[in-house]
Amino acid sequence: MKNSKTRLLLAVIFGVAGGLLSSLAYPANAIWVAIIPAVALILYAISIVKPAQSLLVGFFAGVAFYASQIPWMTVYLGPVPWLALSVLEGVIFALGSFALALALKAAQSWKTTFFSNVNLGLILASLWTAREWVAMTFPYGGFPWSRVALSQSNSPLAPWVFWGGGSLLTFVLVFATALMLFAPRDFLIRNWRKSASAIALILVFAVPTITPLDNRAEAGTLDIAAVQGNAKAGLLVYEPLGTILQNHLDASAPLLENENRPDLVVWPENAADKNPQVYEDADKAIASLTDRLEAPLIFGTITERDGEIFNSTILWLPKTGEADFYDKKRPVAFGEFVPDREFWRMFAPDLIDLIPRGYSFGTQDGIHTVRNEKLGVMICFEVAIDDISRDLVAQGAKILISPTNNADFGRTNQSEQQLAIARLRAIETGRAFVNISTVGTSAMILPDGKIVEQLDTYTADVMRQELPLRTSLTPAMMVGATLEMANNFAALGMLIFFFVTSIRNRRGSR
Repeated sequence: MKNSKTRLLLAVIFGVAGGLLSSLAYPANAIWVAIIPAVALILYAISIVKPAQSLLVGFFAGVAFYASQIPWMTVYLGPVPWLALSVLEGVIFALGSFALALALKAAQSWKTTFFSNVNLGLILASLWTAREWVAMTFPYGGFPWSRVALSQSNSPLAPWVFWGGGSLLTFVLVFATALMLFAPRDFLIRNWRKSASAIALILVFAVPTITPLDNRAEAGTLDIAAVQGNAKAGLLVYEPLGTILQNHLDASAPLLENENRPDLVVWPENAADKNPQVYEDADKAIASLTDRLEAPLIFGTITERDGEIFNSTILWLPKTGEADFYDKKRPVAFGEFVPDREFWRMFAPDLIDLIPRGYSFGTQDGIHTVRNEKLGVMICFEVAIDDISRDLVAQGAKILISPTNNADFGRTNQSEQQLAIARLRAIETGRAFVNISTVGTSAMILPDGKIVEQLDTYTADVMRQELPLRTSLTPAMMVGATLEMANNFAALGMLIFFFVTSIRNRRGSR
């Protein structure tokens, strides 16, 4: 009994250590290789305890994993939402750890074969990846942040998203980690060709080197200017009404001094804090700018229709005015709307009341047509949602644009984490990507994930590039969603099998 308690305590320590270590892999530290020992520590912690105990180990590891990566939530909201979200994700992490523990226990009775260690790695990777899918889907739309894959924007393994998206990259990383952790002897033999584990690990690092990343224009180019107004205002950071709009008008003025006009100007989320549909002075100011530039403008604002409010972007054309709009399809739960308000208000009325009226879910597509070219728009956190970018590319988007407002998170690494996600999206979709923020981090990204221009945070400035229009589809866009769901069903089947087998074995041992 004493030995069991000691082992459990050590497992919790290892799991928490792995969770904390993971934060070094994500921006701003961006030590991508740190995710491998982090995952290894968590897997090892789960492997040395009984499946029932893995629930406790997984919970503490999960809380440490998420809490260490998202402290930016505390800047204006304080510790309660940060802890609440970390605990919720810890519960999901615990359930995933239980599934991993069942697989590891079953593997103890396997006969050693050429592929046994590879098979174990594949199973563990499948279960971990499926747990991530649950976390980024449930509840209330889930939390798509803090996936293992999102630590790899500056990694040589990043091109894996080209083949199957973020879920495939997570799968590959966990698979490689499991091989190195549970099959170390396989890499010490003289002839690596006799080791399936060694061959598999070589493939993990070889495939990215032959991935055909391509920045060439397939349908011409578009000269895009993106404006960062340095307007320090968000849901919880307030400036006088009209300040953000004026900042972006002022920051756009240098474009008027250049005789070579851009094809398109892009402003961030909520850049027009005075909606030109409502305020005549805002209408005139935006119309004057676009008419003088002779260029369309995409900008964010808050709109209202039929008694509902939306977080929107508007496409504004010279001499014409509003030509199209997009309403954010996936507002952030407890950030932009409050689900089950009466229930949650009982626990934190002051925090819930910070959002007196939530945004409605948009239904309009995110395609804006500029100079006969389709551009895909996603707003802020939507960059982390797989379905959004897949749908935009399927609808013909040749460039992707993400207007965002990071002012609520101050000078934390939240905006850098978001930019890292945008870089992976560029590779995954094979599209140039414009990430434009009110305060930063703003950047223009080529289809191979490389940043071609970036603005300093908390400065008013303009970035401008001739970006390639692309029409070809990456494998991730064609089969990524199918691979993800196939893995989920496989993981579910394995979980049921291992669970039933565990119950039978326990009954048989009595």
